[in-house]
Amino acid sequence: MACGSAAALSTPSSQLSGVVNFSAMRDPTPPVARKIPTVALLHGETRSDDYAWLRDKTDPNVIAYLEAENAYTNAVMQPTETLQAELYDEMLARIKEDDSRPPVQRGDWYYYSRTEQGKAYPMFCRRKGSPDAPEQVYFDQNEAAKGHDYYQLGGLAVSPDHRHLALLVDTSGYEDFALQVLDLETRDWLPDRIEKIGFGLAWASDNRTLFYTTTDAAHRSNEVWRHALRAERATDVSVYRDDDPRYNVGVGRARNGMFIHLVSGSFTSGETWLLDAHQPAAEAQLVRPRQADVEYDVTPGADWLYIVTNRDGARNFKVMRAPVSAPDQWTEWLAHRPDVFVESVDAFCSHLVVLERHEGLRRLRIINTTISDPDAADAPTQASHYIEFPDAAYDVTPGSNPEFDTLLLRFTYSSLITPDSVYDYDITTRARVLLKRDEVLGGYDPSQYAVERLMAPARDGALVPISLVYKTPFARDGTRPLLLYAYGSYGYTMEPSFGSSRLSLLDRGFVYAIAHIRGGQEMGRPWYDDGKMMKKLNTFYDFIDCAEHLVKHRYATQGAIVAHGGSAGGLLMGAIANMRPDLWRAVVADVPFVDVINTMLDETIPLTAQEWEQWGNPMIAEHYAYMRQYSPYDNVEAKAYPRMLATSGINDPRVAFWEPAKWIAKLRSLKTDSNPLLLKMEMASGHGGASGRYERLKEQAFRYAFMLTHGAA
Repeated sequence: MACGSAAALSTPSSQLSGVVNFSAMRDPTPPVARKIPTVALLHGETRSDDYAWLRDKTDPNVIAYLEAENAYTNAVMQPTETLQAELYDEMLARIKEDDSRPPVQRGDWYYYSRTEQGKAYPMFCRRKGSPDAPEQVYFDQNEAAKGHDYYQLGGLAVSPDHRHLALLVDTSGYEDFALQVLDLETRDWLPDRIEKIGFGLAWASDNRTLFYTTTDAAHRSNEVWRHALRAERATDVSVYRDDDPRYNVGVGRARNGMFIHLVSGSFTSGETWLLDAHQPAAEAQLVRPRQADVEYDVTPGADWLYIVTNRDGARNFKVMRAPVSAPDQWTEWLAHRPDVFVESVDAFCSHLVVLERHEGLRRLRIINTTISDPDAADAPTQASHYIEFPDAAYDVTPGSNPEFDTLLLRFTYSSLITPDSVYDYDITTRARVLLKRDEVLGGYDPSQYAVERLMAPARDGALVPISLVYKTPFARDGTRPLLLYAYGSYGYTMEPSFGSSRLSLLDRGFVYAIAHIRGGQEMGRPWYDDGKMMKKLNTFYDFIDCAEHLVKHRYATQGAIVAHGGSAGGLLMGAIANMRPDLWRAVVADVPFVDVINTMLDETIPLTAQEWEQWGNPMIAEHYAYMRQYSPYDNVEAKAYPRMLATSGINDPRVAFWEPAKWIAKLRSLKTDSNPLLLKMEMASGHGGASGRYERLKEQAFRYAFMLTHGAA
């Protein structure tokens, strides 16, 4: 039986309705990118880049080429339009369009967001006095987005007195934000409009002072400013600036209301300054100067600062604390444990919530901060406890908890078969109340699906977790198509959480698998360290080894796997397509970072200098030689490749549009097969794709249609 053939599916053919037989149709003629070689010498190697001209989006020839690629993609995918519409309709039908989030109390007000049928964006609402009081829609993003193809919020903050709303608005996708302030009583927009600023927004306690960040020429957040309401921008005061290109600055307000955080961090070190929120014009106080290879995050409690740090060899991090009055006097409070990774802490008036990771899964530890040493042998049993969760693979995330003096903790729980479930947890009684579980309309029955967690042996002996979900009954005979997803960079963890759109693949016979490869932090900080810089190849080898493990144990068949990843996960897709093209039937790479060396050579590109601590600096011969082994664009060869789809946005500030454009052009000129090779370039968006929920569903329907027609046929 042919690998991945429709006949090999263990689900009825009726569940694959709309899948197109591409073998019977003639593909339209793909566009041909002209070659204009640029040549450079680096570390004794002559580097030629035939497609460097595609970097200039002000060149009409570049726009014409991208439009030709889009036209070609549309022509190839035209037979799937019925399937795309079917997928969109069923994904939309599972969503409760008129919906709301559980309200969160802030003082006398209860804040929440809700959506309405037919509207692409949320409405931000509040009620005063009780959750049943009359509703006030204080910001309707749908109204604000009218006239814009793209409208995204980079920040939203209500002043402590609940009078003013500050917004960061992006209408291009480039993450150049405009600061706007709305008077929530008069409904008038204040004249305070500041253009081209970065992420980060914080109110001082005087309700008249805002802090925001600006970016440098490389789009790096490099400076924090103080702004007085109704004042001219020319009078704004710089309160912190960092000229080191490896560091990003940020700003925020502490939960206890005492401090404004001014933070500067690279991938390996950082520092924090604290500014009195009640005296916004005062000088900020440095907690501790930055030190090479020492990271720390500060969370203010009632009388103490809690510091999560890797200081003194605590590779998986530990918690220290210092008096608020002496922030540089650190003492150990929660010791380092080699088998437990401390991700972060949330401080409240009388307790601390520690977000930990053990054996690949998150857990919440509640610690009574009135007890000096919760791990001491004579500590009361109520000093520390864990919140228990039932599933073998799950995700748990602390929710919005703005109140400092509270004994309730809100968190969101989900698994591959459990929709997002919002709970309030009583710290004292340990009782939890389910406030809301996302409804999946159309009769979703979780008992029809099963979750597994496997450990795949990597070639160096490491055990790599794999989370799987599929529709039952399931026979492990290799006949099902399988989608293998991963990210594997920046220490970002891919949680095994729920997605209702995914049911459209599961119900058509797909197995969905997440490979928790090195480069993330699923198994702790060493898991991240072993998947970056001069160990980056582990990321790609792990993904390949996970695929081979799934083939060996008959979850899939070699050559019948769909591989999917985005951004740095798109780099993963480019690398594994070069390294083992025989393993994949199709590869989908969203906003893929594939031109690694050329990007890391150009300091004018956003993020480049900072990411020398992630990938290496190709100006260093040793780094260049290592990057040269995996950089997807540099390793394209004259050989057969799987079916491939790359997506991008022309305004993407994180992975420039030209990376996938150049990559696809080079692949098309060298590959020896006749498999489809598609580029879908969004001409009015950035890194995250469309901003509205309906357009995002259409993008997903397009992606799934490609996977179904090219990954399961």
